[in-house]
Amino acid sequence: MEPREIILKELLEASHLQGIEALLGWDQETYMPEGAGAARSEQVAYITTLMHSKLVGDPLKNALEELIDLQTGELRIMTLSDRETRQLKEIWRDYRQESLLPTEFVTNLAKHASVSQQAWVRARKDNDFAFFEPFLTEMVQLQKEKANYLGVGTTPYDSLLDQFEPDMTSEKVASLFTEIRERLVPLIQNIREVKHRVNGSVLTKEYDVDKQWDFGIAMLEGIGFNSNMGRQDRSAHPFTTSTHPTDVRTTTRLRENDLKSALLSTLHEGGHALYEQGLPAEEYGNPLGQSISLGIHESQSRMWENLVGLSPSFWRYAYPKLQAKFPDQLRNTDQEMFYAAMNRVRPSLIRVEADEATYNLHIMLRFEIEKMLINEDFPVAELPQLWNEKMEEYLGVTPPTDSEGVLQDVHWSFGAFGYFPTYTLGNLYSVQFYNQAKLDLPGLDESCARGDFSSLLGWLREHIHSVGRGRKAEELVKEITGQELSAQPFMDYLEDKYKIIYNID
Repeated sequence: MEPREIILKELLEASHLQGIEALLGWDQETYMPEGAGAARSEQVAYITTLMHSKLVGDPLKNALEELIDLQTGELRIMTLSDRETRQLKEIWRDYRQESLLPTEFVTNLAKHASVSQQAWVRARKDNDFAFFEPFLTEMVQLQKEKANYLGVGTTPYDSLLDQFEPDMTSEKVASLFTEIRERLVPLIQNIREVKHRVNGSVLTKEYDVDKQWDFGIAMLEGIGFNSNMGRQDRSAHPFTTSTHPTDVRTTTRLRENDLKSALLSTLHEGGHALYEQGLPAEEYGNPLGQSISLGIHESQSRMWENLVGLSPSFWRYAYPKLQAKFPDQLRNTDQEMFYAAMNRVRPSLIRVEADEATYNLHIMLRFEIEKMLINEDFPVAELPQLWNEKMEEYLGVTPPTDSEGVLQDVHWSFGAFGYFPTYTLGNLYSVQFYNQAKLDLPGLDESCARGDFSSLLGWLREHIHSVGRGRKAEELVKEITGQELSAQPFMDYLEDKYKIIYNID
């Protein structure tokens, strides 16, 4: 076999293992019996170790070495097309990072991640940070070890951030946050000072969760989710996972007195799922069949959740259907009132339920805390107090319980340090992409108002989904929009939207 054939064969087999691991993780969060936790952690660790061995094994290493210098990434063969060159460069990047991690470390990390995530579920349910503390302490230590092995960037945290958003640094993130904060804080203050108040009580009436589920599925399929190649279930924390573009799993959570939460989490995860279903199946197993970065992934979820799901045109289509589902609760609320309620700005405790304006303050808070944990050895035992202090500083609210505070997110339990900044990056990418889509697709708002999202989905398939990792994130933004990544389009969008909703001059 030719070197490229060997490489692609090994990667395909590793992807099969990754799919199995994803399915085990999905089951753990949805249907797995509580008593199966210990066995599941062993199973996940075993599969992860096999996958690691496949990705750093001699067959792949020797074949890759014939095509590229394993130390420098310089090509040894010059007859490849641009797309093949990018594919090989990305394969080398993955190999180099994976080869820096000892097999024993990979096994231990995978095993602990599974156990720690299960501990988080219990701790959050019981409001018991003390129970979770030793699991999180060990996870933080493992992440520091991982950062040390990888050695990317100027700080340990940068090494972890690079895993989710390649070539991004905490310095760049901090600069973007500063740009956002300079305009966001005055906007929120102006909203607080206006006499015009938005009433959100309509969203907290009693809404049957089964009817919410049915409506959510209808909206999910309405935006283009293929239920023949995916499914939605329920979990403690909404997420999306994929074993292949033909098998994509999403979850949501439903609350009887919170209509907004389930619907927006369904659209958010639906955006992730549409990306996964849109990846080129013929490239499955190699970087050209994978998503570019978590920031680009989040751009898809945040676009469908906010730019579509919180738009006036979406509710022209969706509100009559929602009224038909809940006639008693919505009888005295017209479409304009409901749209305003869905977009009410109010500092809140829970990130996934935050409005567009205050959402990024939640991310800034987590970014600061993550850096303190990884770079500055901040003690895990003091996290609840630090969390509450920063919530008061950033949002002016203090969580009454740790379940509504430091325990609310699943990410740290399985080691996703460096993930949180990608949510804000996703917000920035999403607005730049959506602005360009509106230029390329005249009448997009009218199409959405008719419940026709096919043109937008087709645009995303062509410009983003089908690219795989054929571009870096910032390259993709520049190629599609002609602009560098910036906070300005996002802040222009927020100011224009909320000045109208709140009648701000």
